Amino acid sequence: MDPTSASAGTPAAEWAIDAALVAELLAEQHPDLADLPLREVDAGWDNALFRLGDDLAVRLPRRAIAAPLILNEQRWLPQLADRLALPIPTPVRVGVPAPAYPWHWSVVSWLAGLPADQHAPDAAQAAPFAAFLRSLHAPAPADAPPNPFRGVPLHQRAAAAEARMQRLASISGLITPQIGKIWQAALEAPLDLPPTWLHADLHPRNVLVERGRISGIIDWGDITAGDAATDLAAIWMLFAEPQARSDALAAYGDLSAATLRRAAGWAVLFGVMLLDSGLVDNPRNAAIGARTLQRVAEPGERVV
Repeated sequence: MDPTSASAGTPAAEWAIDAALVAELLAEQHPDLADLPLREVDAGWDNALFRLGDDLAVRLPRRAIAAPLILNEQRWLPQLADRLALPIPTPVRVGVPAPAYPWHWSVVSWLAGLPADQHAPDAAQAAPFAAFLRSLHAPAPADAPPNPFRGVPLHQRAAAAEARMQRLASISGLITPQIGKIWQAALEAPLDLPPTWLHADLHPRNVLVERGRISGIIDWGDITAGDAATDLAAIWMLFAEPQARSDALAAYGDLSAATLRRAAGWAVLFGVMLLDSGLVDNPRNAAIGARTLQRVAEPGERVV
């Protein structure tokens, strides 16, 4: 997701990607897969996704800025998958640049389920989600992918986030004094954890749900090492019930007051990003952002 403060909506694709192109790439590079049924599923900020047969998907960058991120997924996800408490779409084949397409791409395992913004997880999924975060938040090696926008000290994101807040304050009632207090408390909270592996983009469109259960975590392009509070923000993004949020935080365990404040600050940051950009051209993202801001500022949330 584009981290800048400019409210320009969803970035335009820099390469036209359709089923015919994907079929051509498969025929050239993985001909044993070329006869499987192929259909477009979704296109996000950075990647296009096509389902391939029953068990696979094809993931292709749609912007040059995302091209290195697919390489991060190809390198690191196979190493992480076996120890994570929830399924992830591991690469099973890799694609390389070709005359018809300039970047690397992946064939990955298909995970069943609907995005959590369309089918919310049951409140009982709070503990399993916390267990997933715990399984992910382990020390990362020194050569983990860098990311200047995720997992970093929040003050590095303050200018962009506050520009969005100022813009939203003139058109939305969601930038309340309580949001301002939560944000300021997060900026002042010390970073009291060593860096760990992060997903770093755990908004509900990247969490799959099947019959109320979280069935997988997708879109690992922002994978990096840094402050675990970045991922903990997802608790407000996923769970509508205050008790479920409390259960998730309790199940994660060993949270300092400073980490809780930073997590709430990241929830504010993601909320304003999604709302501000989504109001331009993506109602789903705008709705996620609005719900996140409402939840983190609810009375009784002990985040300040």
